[in-house]
Amino acid sequence: MRIRATVAAVTGALALSALVVPSAAQADDAHRSTVRDAARAAQAASGAHSGAKSGARGIAAAGTAGVQLDLTFSKVTVNGGKPIAVGTTATKTVATTYTVTHAADVNIFSPDFVLDIGLYRGSFDTPTNELFGAELPTCKAVSSTVATCKGRIDISPYDDLIGNADAATWKVTGFAVDLSNPDPSQIDFAVQDGLGTTKLQRFSKLTVNASPEPVKKGRTITITGKLSRANWETHAYAGYSAQPVKLQFRKKTGSTYTTLKTIKSGSTGNLKTTATATVDGYWRYSFAGTATTPAVTSAVDFVDVR
Repeated sequence: MRIRATVAAVTGALALSALVVPSAAQADDAHRSTVRDAARAAQAASGAHSGAKSGARGIAAAGTAGVQLDLTFSKVTVNGGKPIAVGTTATKTVATTYTVTHAADVNIFSPDFVLDIGLYRGSFDTPTNELFGAELPTCKAVSSTVATCKGRIDISPYDDLIGNADAATWKVTGFAVDLSNPDPSQIDFAVQDGLGTTKLQRFSKLTVNASPEPVKKGRTITITGKLSRANWETHAYAGYSAQPVKLQFRKKTGSTYTTLKTIKSGSTGNLKTTATATVDGYWRYSFAGTATTPAVTSAVDFVDVR
């Protein structure tokens, strides 16, 4: 597991020495630790500023915060508004875009300024899990008070996901921290929750095999396959049972698929059904998906009918 740097709670001050904007040569871990810590510092400063406790993000003592920045986030998109499907091993990186509106005296392009958006599930004060990008965003000034930003969210099945319960709806929050104040107990911050939601899903796979091939007209064809999805606890694909899957067929000379029947996957995700061979064509299975698992269609299997 990656070791995440955290900003520790101290009496009467925020220990911000770990919050240094990373250079391009630093590893992704440093980038993500900085972003994560900046988000927590901003949230903690927000809680301290209002006199509220910061829960699991409790990294500030009450009353130790700077000024709330005149800065807001809008027009936020994560992965183009589509659910994020994550497999078992490879890190999934998705794009984020958003607009930042700020006061003219807030210099978001200062090397001491950190801003971005992140994802979390659970409550804002005590998130069950959080996701951030491995690099800071790139922002472009539209005017003296408006900038458009492009960033990323990086999701490692090994390092960032707690387990299959992470296949859920995640909330989007924005944060900004100005680290230019030499007094670590006084940082200027902005935190904006309620910027939207996105779904995290367990990547799915679907196979098909139609046999025998070739086959005589009028004989029975057996079509097998398997529906599986990523298991983030074992880091392997496991069968997805009791799910409706459509058997579809397209004639060799046709252009569209017709659903012949719907069957349910077995206890290990296995699929098996039969059909009568009438004409040359292509067989496939199609799964519509669920809240936690994306839709998937198998490759096709051609059967020559003689």
